[in-house]
Amino acid sequence: MSDAENPPSLYAAQEPIFPRRVTGFFRTFKWWIMAFTLGVYYLTPWIRWDRGPNLPDQAVLVDLAGRRFYFFWIEIWPHEFYFVAGLLIMAGLGLFLFTSALGRVWCGYTCPQTVWTDLFILVERWIEGDRNARVRLWKAKWDFHKWRLRLTKWLVWLLIAIATGGAWVFYFTDAPQLAVDLVMLNAHPVSYATIGVLTATTFIFGGFMREQVCIYMCPWPRIQGAMMDEDTITVGYREWRGEPRGKKRDGTTGDCIDCMACVNVCPMGIDIRDGQQMECITCALCIDACDDIMAKIGKERGLIDYLALSDEPLERSGGKAKPIWKHILRPRTLVYTFLWSTIGFGLVFALFIRADIDMTVSPIRNPTFVTMSDGSIRNAYDIRLLNKHGDDREFHMSLTSDEVLRIDLEGTDLVSVVVPANETKLQRVYVTARRGDPSATAERTDLRFWVEDLISGERAYTNTVFNGKEAGQ
Repeated sequence: MSDAENPPSLYAAQEPIFPRRVTGFFRTFKWWIMAFTLGVYYLTPWIRWDRGPNLPDQAVLVDLAGRRFYFFWIEIWPHEFYFVAGLLIMAGLGLFLFTSALGRVWCGYTCPQTVWTDLFILVERWIEGDRNARVRLWKAKWDFHKWRLRLTKWLVWLLIAIATGGAWVFYFTDAPQLAVDLVMLNAHPVSYATIGVLTATTFIFGGFMREQVCIYMCPWPRIQGAMMDEDTITVGYREWRGEPRGKKRDGTTGDCIDCMACVNVCPMGIDIRDGQQMECITCALCIDACDDIMAKIGKERGLIDYLALSDEPLERSGGKAKPIWKHILRPRTLVYTFLWSTIGFGLVFALFIRADIDMTVSPIRNPTFVTMSDGSIRNAYDIRLLNKHGDDREFHMSLTSDEVLRIDLEGTDLVSVVVPANETKLQRVYVTARRGDPSATAERTDLRFWVEDLISGERAYTNTVFNGKEAGQ
């Protein structure tokens, strides 16, 4: 049968990977990062932060009902979404910066898929044993012993997955109260559905799919090539030093004894000696494994190491590699750093200069204007007043224009209104032009609404227009 009738499959069946336990600097560093990131994720919703009697005391809270985001002393309102947009841009630029300088350090150390997979492999090793024991168990028949170990492992994985999904929903409402409601089955169905979805994805991605998520589902391995060049510091194999491979130490072989230690510890199941590969997440576990072997055979460490490809000709000829800072401080990384820091400084500056009061004006267009019994022309506006203070404030309202206009507030004879603490208040405002005045007959008259906090003296304004009779023609 021809190849056209039997095209090759585009899907490669998953080969089970059983990473061997390894010790060393990078493995210890990854343990510390895993403990820190998991600690931040699970514990942050339980941190309290006193904001006063009218505000939630959860330090980090995405209050969808109140349409606000709280981060310790920072409070972001819906109209300040540009702060969130700025942080997302900074995150993207930071990812570009670190990738161009140090390769896929995000993937190898702090990506959630990497962190939870590390945790699941740790549980697997505790229950089933190290690599050789897990390989034997994989090949063994399904007897009582295998079922017992598998079910124990899956149960622990499931508990971790439930805790992961549960921690996520705590960021969106008061954590202690929601915990009680979840246990008493009084929580909103959305909470249970969210926990269920995140539990399933964590259990499947961290326990079973693992490297498949990085290879097939994550777009970053395919994008990273545009961020990296020959000066990027990444995990690599010094082929000029290690080849030809061989176990004999007779001077005819390189430093690599082909022990496969680097392959056996790799969570992606690749051989770093084959060169740069899309699957490599630069977790550096192969460095620890190789350094351990080099120490045992009396060779210098660094056969596998963080290195720049541009240094290979220098090292091959017996020279020294360039200092790391020269690889990192190059035009591409400097541009990323400049953009990242500029946006960061801009956000901090905007955070400190933002006012605690604000207003938005929406002219009523149906009808555009109303002719009163005395011939005067009146426009209506809906003004939304924002009070970010922790107590009620009286806002005085006024307007300025080149023409004579009068302002009136609906529901009161005054030109001031009390806005509750940490609330917005919608106030209908009327602006009137006397009969015969230019503003009464002109199509448009520019005006500016002002609001002043009578306690703090803060002021805010918004520009709009007044529509006269010409606007209706």
